[in-house]
Amino acid sequence: MCVASRLTLDDGTSIFAKTWPSGPAPVGFFEAEAAGLRWLRSAGAAPVPEVLVALPSMLAMEWIEPGSPSRSGAADLGRALADLHRFGAPSFGGSSAAAAFIGSLPLDNTPSSGPWSEWFAGRRLEPYLRRSADRGALSGDDVRAVEQIMNNIARYEFREAPALTHGDLWPGNVLWALDGRAWLVDPAAHGGHRETDLAALALFGGAPHLQVILDAYDEAFPLAEGWRERVPLHQLHLLLVHTAAFGAAYAGAVRAAADAVLRL
Repeated sequence: MCVASRLTLDDGTSIFAKTWPSGPAPVGFFEAEAAGLRWLRSAGAAPVPEVLVALPSMLAMEWIEPGSPSRSGAADLGRALADLHRFGAPSFGGSSAAAAFIGSLPLDNTPSSGPWSEWFAGRRLEPYLRRSADRGALSGDDVRAVEQIMNNIARYEFREAPALTHGDLWPGNVLWALDGRAWLVDPAAHGGHRETDLAALALFGGAPHLQVILDAYDEAFPLAEGWRERVPLHQLHLLLVHTAAFGAAYAGAVRAAADAVLRL
């Protein structure tokens, strides 16, 4: 979506810069990402790049030299995510009502006292279901399946206090670095349910060494009984974002997740 560049300064230092591909970026776009990165860094848990400059037209961060995934890095990531989630958030949604985004789409991060189930249905499922339906990316039957889940969302909830979550933690937003660590990038940071980040890691082929990540996480911050069965529920948000943004190519994944939830 954005144009990514490696810039080298006069002293030889590299920085990573993101710009909008054409025309002006949505108002607050790069500032929102910068705020999310800083919020995640404030937890002192998972490695997160330092923001150097956040402008309406550009975001510049420290350069992270790419490396390869490893089992030890995956275990460290699991423990770091546990620490991040345990750090917590004051509410579901953002720390303020400032503009927020998921990819290029707006994200309603207005703080909410919950419960999580109502917040998730109203702020994370319904807007992207409607966008997907409006662009013809989902059939009427697909829409009704997700609506059935939304109407009965409380029955699937396992209640926990809001966790500080990355918010868009599909495997492409984990940067495996030369230093052996797994860094978190491109967040849609918010107070949410910790199971949502872990469910996202399993999307689109899954993160490298996913089971190592999950085992290390569960040892550090044990997950509630039945969390594996709830994975499709938590994945619905990002899958609906994909049908809303990219169209019917992801409709089958949305329907498969919805059917799995309805079988619970």
